[in-house]
Amino acid sequence: MFAHFAVYDLRLYNFSLLPMTAKILSHSELMNERQRLRDAGRKLVFTNGVFDILHVGHVRYLREARSLGDALVVAINSDAAARQLKGELRPLTNENERAEILAALSAVDYVTVFDDVSPRSLIAALLPDVLVKGGDYSMDTIVGAKDVYAAGGRVEVVPTVHGFSTTNIVNKLKG
Repeated sequence: MFAHFAVYDLRLYNFSLLPMTAKILSHSELMNERQRLRDAGRKLVFTNGVFDILHVGHVRYLREARSLGDALVVAINSDAAARQLKGELRPLTNENERAEILAALSAVDYVTVFDDVSPRSLIAALLPDVLVKGGDYSMDTIVGAKDVYAAGGRVEVVPTVHGFSTTNIVNKLKG
């Protein structure tokens, strides 16, 4: 997929300064980074979504998610999965563009793309220390929560920023 930047001394490394493409990882590269973080005693935070049109609600959400640990992974649905979730007219930006835009944010340490509609298998494999979802989810509806709890992690719900959503933006553009 994209080039990978090896990180050897995590205590001295500022993740937000990684080149953008180095922040976009395959699942196997992400698993290697996960192990490096564990070995260094660092906490990995995970969230996921389509992140189609990035807006201030996303930025605030990701900043809050990042504050809950040492490194934030944002997993985005592939274009095919996004179409299944959001309809044939979505996503408006393709998965490579969405990944690059997210990777440009200082709050985001890693981005990965997944092909399933549900992130459960990725969460179960990665077992982040903290699983984060937005305020439109309840604890009993968060996919992967049981896996994270079983591994000793925690699940956090970050309040949504009222009035900001991609759907609202798309509807506004439709007039």
